[in-house]
Amino acid sequence: MTEETPGFEEKPDVPSGATPDDAEPKAASPSTGEGAAPAGDASAQIAGLTAQLDQVRKALDERTADLQRLQAEFQNYRRRVERDRITVREIAIANLLTELLPVLDDIGRARDHGELVGGFKSVAESLETVAAKMGLQQFGKEGEPFDPTIHEALMHSYAPDVTETTCVAILQPGYRIGERTIRPARVAVAEPQPGAQTVKAEGAEEAPAADDDKDNGSEEG
Repeated sequence: MTEETPGFEEKPDVPSGATPDDAEPKAASPSTGEGAAPAGDASAQIAGLTAQLDQVRKALDERTADLQRLQAEFQNYRRRVERDRITVREIAIANLLTELLPVLDDIGRARDHGELVGGFKSVAESLETVAAKMGLQQFGKEGEPFDPTIHEALMHSYAPDVTETTCVAILQPGYRIGERTIRPARVAVAEPQPGAQTVKAEGAEEAPAADDDKDNGSEEG
């Protein structure tokens, strides 16, 4: 039996050339724990990034709304400019054609008297064609009902063959551009003869009375 010597501790074998420190177990490197970020710090970073993203999204929404508002204002401005441009053009054309109306009246009178012949006829027809292309329209006809919004009555009379105020003569034709009247038609009007309708109504009322007398006579016979 082998006896153990008291107080003697066995040491691990140490390779030749190695120091005794090499035989000691190495402690875990403290740098390993320091390299990993704590969970609390990661959550804070994520929360910060989320807040920054929300701010960027909010700023983007505000800029988008501003851009949409500017686009709407620009579209309204374009429509307003186009409307004003058309209005100015119509006013300019109306002013020009208004100055030409006396010339067109002279042409009409010359045509009525058979004086529109030769070169004067060609020039007059060319002028009328250009005026029509610019939108000028002539209106006013005999026999149409009198309309104070487009007719100007210069003469007045009574006629038994009309049932309402009627244009019986066109003294000067009217002119319009689109829906805009630049000169009303100057006309002579005639109204129904006073008392004509009353006489007619009285005759209609007397007719049944005559029929009653006839019926009474037949019964007496």
